Amino acid sequence: MAFHFDITDFRLFVNIAEASSLTRGAERSFISVPAASNRIKNLEENIGVKLLERSPTGVTITEAGRTYLQHARSVLSQLELLTGDLQAYTEGLKSQLRLLANTTAVTEYLPAVLSAFLRTHPDVHVEMRERISDEIVRQIREGAADLGVISGDVGTEGIQSVPFVSSQLIIIAPIGHAVLDHPRISFREALDHAFVSLLEGSASSVFYSRAAAALHKPMSIRVQVAGSDAIFRMVEAGAGIAIVPLACFERLRTGAIGSCLLSDSWATRTFRLCARDFEQLSSPAQSFAHSLVTHYAGADAFANAI
Repeated sequence: MAFHFDITDFRLFVNIAEASSLTRGAERSFISVPAASNRIKNLEENIGVKLLERSPTGVTITEAGRTYLQHARSVLSQLELLTGDLQAYTEGLKSQLRLLANTTAVTEYLPAVLSAFLRTHPDVHVEMRERISDEIVRQIREGAADLGVISGDVGTEGIQSVPFVSSQLIIIAPIGHAVLDHPRISFREALDHAFVSLLEGSASSVFYSRAAAALHKPMSIRVQVAGSDAIFRMVEAGAGIAIVPLACFERLRTGAIGSCLLSDSWATRTFRLCARDFEQLSSPAQSFAHSLVTHYAGADAFANAI
C-alpha cells in the first residue's frame, strides 16, 4: 500500500497534538477549522487508521497517532535543518551550529565561550535558542539541534552527555525581608511569598511553575521581566523575591539585596553538554563542544568523558 504524506499535514497534526485541540491546532496552522478537519479525515483515510479520537472536550491521540506524531516532528526538524544549512550558504557562511540551552546556561555559562568561539570562527553562524532541559534532550535526540546544554535530573537515553560545571540556585530578597532570616529555605516555604520572575514561557519560568504544581501549591508571580538585570532591580525595589543562580548573584549583586540558599535537591545542578554523537558532529560543533567543556572543567575533561 502506497502512502502519500504532506508537509502541511505534518505541521497541522503536530499543532493539534500540542494544543490538544483541533480548533487551536487549526489556528496555529493558519487554516480554518473545517479545512483542518477535512485534512485530518483525508489523512486517516489515506493511511487507513485513526490518528485522533474526537470528543466534546478536545482530541486524544491514538497509538497510531503517537507514531505519526513522532515521525512528523522528526521530518519537520530535518526540514528546518535543511533550510538553515542552505540559507547559511546563501548568506556566504560555510557552516552553521545549532545550540539549545536552558536559561542559566544562556545567561551565565555560554556568553564567554561563545564570544571567543565567534572570534575564531567568523564563518560559522550560531543559532542559539532557550529551552527547558527535557525539551532540549528531545530535540537533540530527534536531530533538531547539534548541541544542547541541560541541567538537573533529566534522562539522556539515546544521546551522549558530558558534565562540565555545577551551579547552586539561591533565593534573593531585599535586605530585611523575612526569607533572609534563615540561611536556607525550601521552595515550599518560599512559595508563601510573591515572586519576581522571567517572562511566562521562559525555560526557568516553566521549570519553577512545574515544581510548584508538583507541590500542589500556587506560585504567586507579582512581576515578570525579560532579563536577569531587571529581576535584580525589581527585587531591590521590593516587588518580591526571586530564584537566581549563585553565579548570577555574584555578577549582579548590590548592597540592597541579600540571599539565602534554596535547600531543595534540584537547586544544586550539574550542567551537561549533550549531542546525539560527539564524534559525528561537524568540525565547528566539535570545536565549540571542546571549548565549552575545557573552559569550565579543564583540558582533559572532554576527552575523559567521551
